[in-house]
Order: sequence, then structure tokens, then C-alpha cells
Amino acid sequence: MERKTGVVIPLSALYTKDCVAVGDFLALKDFADFAQKASLSVIQLLPVNDTGTQSSPYSGLSAYALHPLYLRIAALPEFDDAYKHDKTFAAAYRAFKKAFPYTPRFDYEQVLSKKIELLHLLYSYLEKKMSGKLKKKKAPAKTEEAAKSEAPAEEEKKELTPDELTAKFNSETGAFVRANKWVPYYAVFKDLKDSASQASWKNWPEEFRHLTRKQIMLRWENRAHRSSHYFFVWCQMRAHEQFKEAADYVKEKGITLKGDLPVLLNDDSADCWAWPEYFNQDMKAGAPPSGDTPLGQNWGFPTYGWKNIAADNFNWWKDRVRSAAQYYGAFRIDHILGFFRIWCVRKGESTAYLGHTEPYAAISRETLEKEGFDTGRLNWLSKPHIPTGLIEDITWNHDEATDILEQLCDRVGTEELWNFKKEIETDGDIYRLTLSSDGGKDGRIKEALAAKWRDRALIEITPDNFIPVYSYRDSTAWKSLSWDEQQKLQNIFAKNKEAENALWKKQALDVLTPICKETGMTACAEDLGVNLACMPEVLNSLDILSLKVIRWNRAWEKDGQPYVPFADYPETSVCTTSVHDSSTLRQWWNGEKDSVRAYLSMAADKAVSYKDDAPQADAPFDETVAAYCLKTSAQTGSAWFINPLQDYLYLKEDYYKENPDDERINVPGSVNSFNWTYRMPYTISEIAKDKLLVSRIKEAAKIHDEQTGRES
Repeated sequence: MERKTGVVIPLSALYTKDCVAVGDFLALKDFADFAQKASLSVIQLLPVNDTGTQSSPYSGLSAYALHPLYLRIAALPEFDDAYKHDKTFAAAYRAFKKAFPYTPRFDYEQVLSKKIELLHLLYSYLEKKMSGKLKKKKAPAKTEEAAKSEAPAEEEKKELTPDELTAKFNSETGAFVRANKWVPYYAVFKDLKDSASQASWKNWPEEFRHLTRKQIMLRWENRAHRSSHYFFVWCQMRAHEQFKEAADYVKEKGITLKGDLPVLLNDDSADCWAWPEYFNQDMKAGAPPSGDTPLGQNWGFPTYGWKNIAADNFNWWKDRVRSAAQYYGAFRIDHILGFFRIWCVRKGESTAYLGHTEPYAAISRETLEKEGFDTGRLNWLSKPHIPTGLIEDITWNHDEATDILEQLCDRVGTEELWNFKKEIETDGDIYRLTLSSDGGKDGRIKEALAAKWRDRALIEITPDNFIPVYSYRDSTAWKSLSWDEQQKLQNIFAKNKEAENALWKKQALDVLTPICKETGMTACAEDLGVNLACMPEVLNSLDILSLKVIRWNRAWEKDGQPYVPFADYPETSVCTTSVHDSSTLRQWWNGEKDSVRAYLSMAADKAVSYKDDAPQADAPFDETVAAYCLKTSAQTGSAWFINPLQDYLYLKEDYYKENPDDERINVPGSVNSFNWTYRMPYTISEIAKDKLLVSRIKEAAKIHDEQTGRES
């Protein structure tokens, strides 16, 4: 493969003198000029889809629509005329520029709100012009002498009449809609969402919640709604024009623009509303328990109905990648593990602890009974058993504890032991009840019962079919088993895992093949933390590049968990120093010294050319440390070496933000106004003019791109 070095940045982070408040599509042109100077041949963006009120680019309101946040309003073809002749719009635009001077992070909610307000004002002006209701003041007549004394001016374009302007608008928007079949559904969705004050479609009036696509198109064709619908068409058309202009410019520079396709969509999205058969709203996607998240992660996004998508020849996904290919030459498949198997949890669960993979292979009751697990034993393993004392320890009253348990449990015989009633289907059913008049006790009781709800070794996934709980070893039931019983179950689980691996491989090939073969874009996987035996085979067969984050690319199973040598990185991979969900290179160096020491140990053995430059692990992070890390990492065997802009800017201390936290993009597991709002510390033109910085980036790129051999 051709070796390429690149840079990753959220589009919102771009900063030029023409970007007001937030980065925009056209700023990519300036950034491409900088990238070319610095010998960077890939620019990778985070997703640029419309996410509505959600700042996370991975919480898409649409699989196709571009975010109006990234429109450069002053570059819209309607801007100049409106600014000259519409005092309200002109005043609002001046106020917008004044309200948002540069800050290290931008206010997503406020910037989006003001931009949408400006777009509405501009569209309203356009509509007035098309209606013929707009009256412009005539310029005062010039005297003959004044006219003669003026220098000859370029011939002004003849202004279109209202009818001509309307015809032009209809022609442009009509062509755009015909080329983008998703637009009417998105426009109707956005209009209804505006009418509902941005509430989820699940909370809309009943008449709008479950419209068929035919009914949506009838509403689209209703002339009473044309004005509001076409506002969104106009926004998307202009966003496409600006992004396409910028993307074409990047390509002309010989640079590959790499996009990002999130695997999942927000359940409050135009796609989930208009194509409900493609999504399973009864299950929510997430991640299984881990050291950092012992209860797993419940992302709240619906899982896919792959059978229905496949029955439609994967057209929804094919359309999605074709749409992306208008702009990109490569794309990152976010959370590619989800195409093999998604971790899903029942709707109503607050955690992902009792989740399971989809698809899954179940273990039959018959199989378990043959190994000696009768009905009583299976009930013990699959049904939580609550001792009366659990609640009595909170209420300090046996009768009160019994009364509380009777509300949601059935007693097991005459014992002081209880099982949840069949009506309790998720922990959400527990939290919805009022179990004690004492608010403090009520909360503690619910938490205790919710913990017991999770306390099981098996899940009866369908009648007489079971799957193991991910953390089954932590359950009371498992710990009570004999060693022989535990061994029998683990043997059953191991055989079941083999069956699941076959299912996962088949699904990945079935789903990813039509997606990756639909366009000529280079596909890149986000496969972090994945240990599926079949994944490397599938990725290689489909020419999908894997992802290697240097600090996490270690032989975790070996003593000391040593770093994988750079030369051992597969050629068909993308190597990077950091990702948007991790700490930056600077934060890593200053905050994870054990990892730093292990890195330096590996680099000392393998990066012979830079031994003299090796810093001490306890040294404070500075530009020499940054240079060492980038130059040694650049020796990776990976064909592509793509790093965050922040990690390149560390090559010169002038670009360090005072607070290192301000350089981070996102902190996973947190939802706040900080995440996803990073901005560059200086304008693109300022860093592009810095010859020393540019030369240092070029040096790292040269080390990587000119490497032709790998250690034997």
C-alpha cells in the first residue's frame, strides 16, 4: 500500500478569520493548504452529520444530512443581497459575530441556536424576494457630471425577477431532492421536531409518531407545509455545495479526505422514525462490563434489524456510503465490532450488565439437564433470589421488609427467600415503584433490589434457552456451585462460544461486503479492544484497514504487557498516537508514567536512530518529548500514520494551551458542555506560516512515508 501520513481533527475545531464561532466546511480548504505544506496526505474528520441538539457527532439525527452548524453563512449566495437590504438580518449577523469571539472551546448550544436563527432570517428574505413582496429603496439618481467622473465599473448582473428567482430556486432544490431521496423524510421530520420544541418523535402527538413513508410523502407534498419543509432542503443543498467545494479542493491538492460513519444512530432520528423496520427499538446497544465500567455501557441507541435490511438488498447502507463517497476517499467504520455482533440490552434496563450479543447462540435446557442441572438448579442459576434480610437491613423492620417484597416478588415456598414476579421485566420496573414513604430508604431499597436483579449466572433468553451472563463468575449462584459443576458449565460455554464465532463471522461478511464494495473508498475499521478470532480474517478479505493506537497496542497476555514493536504493526492498518476518546499525547505522558516507561523501553530497542534523543520518563512534557514520540512512532509498519492535530502542535510549545484538558476532545462516559467543543489555539494561516512547526511535521511524515522495509 502507498504509505500516507495524516491528521485528524473535528471540523468544528478549524479556526480561520472567516470562521465565526465554530469551524465550517470551507475552512477545510485552508486546512488542506496547511496539510500540503506539512507533507500530510490524509485529513480525517469526525462525523459531520446533523446531530440536532446533541453535541456528540456520534449521536446522528440523520444518516445522511449534513450539520447546518458547519455552514459558512457569509459565503451563502443569498448573503450579500440580504446583508445590504435586510436590516434585521444584517443586525443579527453583526451581533452573532460580536457575541462569539475566539475561545478555547465553543458553546455548542448557543452557537447552533444563533446560526439556525440566522439561517431562518436569510431564508425568509429569500422567500420575500421570490414572492415579489420585497421592495428595495432606489438609489438616488446621479448627475451627468458625476456619472462621467466615475471610473468604469464592471457590468452588474441583471437582478432576477421574482418569477425568475422562484424558477431558479425550484430548479435547484428539485434537482437536489431528486438526487437525494432521503431529503423529504428528513425535512418532514425536522419540521415536526421544530413544532414539538425538539422533543423526541416518541413524544410527538400520536398522529405523527408512526407515519408510514407514504403518509410522510403526502405531508411533504402538502403545499401548506412547503415553506417550512424547503427551509431544510435549502440548508442541506447549501451545506452539500460548500462541503463538496471543500472536498474537491482537498482532492485537487492530492490529499485523501477521510470521513467517519458511526455504526449506530440516535433512536430520535429521521431514519429510525421513517424506516422503523431497519431498527430494533426493543433493544438498546452498548458495551459489556469492563474494568472501567463494571455495569457495562448502555448507549441508548437502537440495534439494527439486519434481516429487514438484508431483505432490501442493504440499500439503506449502500445509499449511505454512496452519499459519503461524494466527499471522501476513505472512511472510518466506527465500532466495527457492531457489524460482527452488537452488545444489546433490553429496553428499560438502566445498565448493560444483563446484555448479550446479537446474534447469539443459546444453550438449551436439554443440554444443561444432560449435565445434571435440573429445574431447581437452573432456577437458582437464572433467577435472582432475594433474602428478606437484604431489605430488613435497610428498614430495620421485618414486617415492613416483607410488605415491600410482596409488591414485586413471590416468596419461594415458606423460606425467607424471594423471586421477582414475572411482571418485573427490567430494573426500570423496580425504579418506577414507590417502595417506602421515606425517600432515603426508598432509594437504598431500589438500589439493593436492582443489584439483586443483576445477580444471576444465566439469562433465560427465550423459553428453555439460556445464555451466560457476561460476568457470571461474580454471581451468588456461581460462587455456590461445586468445582465440578463450574467445570461442566464452562465446557458448555466454551462450545457455545465456538458456535457464536461462526455466527459473528457470517454476519460480518454478509453485512460488510455490500457496504465496503459499494464505492471505491478505502475502508478503515475502529476495532479497538476487540479480540474476536475471526476479525483479522474478515478485515483482510474485505481490504479493511485495522486501527492501532500505540499506547494500547501491547502484548497484554505477556508478563509486563510489553508494547508491540513498530515494525510488527501490520501494513494493512492505521497507526495513531491518540484518538478523540483518549487523552492527548501530552496528557498521556504527564499522567500515565508506567505506560510511558514501557513505551520508552520498547523504543530504545527498536528506534535505534533516535537513541540519543530519548527523554527520561520523568521529564516534563515538552516539544523535544513530542518530537521523540512522533519520530519513533512514525517507524510503524502501518501503511497509514494519522494523528490528532493536537499531537502535531506539541512539536512547538507556542501552541500549548495553558490547561492541557482544553486540548482534549472527549471524555467517554460523561455528558457535558465540554465534550466535542475543542478549537485550534491559532488560526490555520498562523500555524501554516510557522516554518519551524511545518518543518518538524514534515520530518515526522518523511520518516513514515519513506520507510520501505520492515524488520525481518
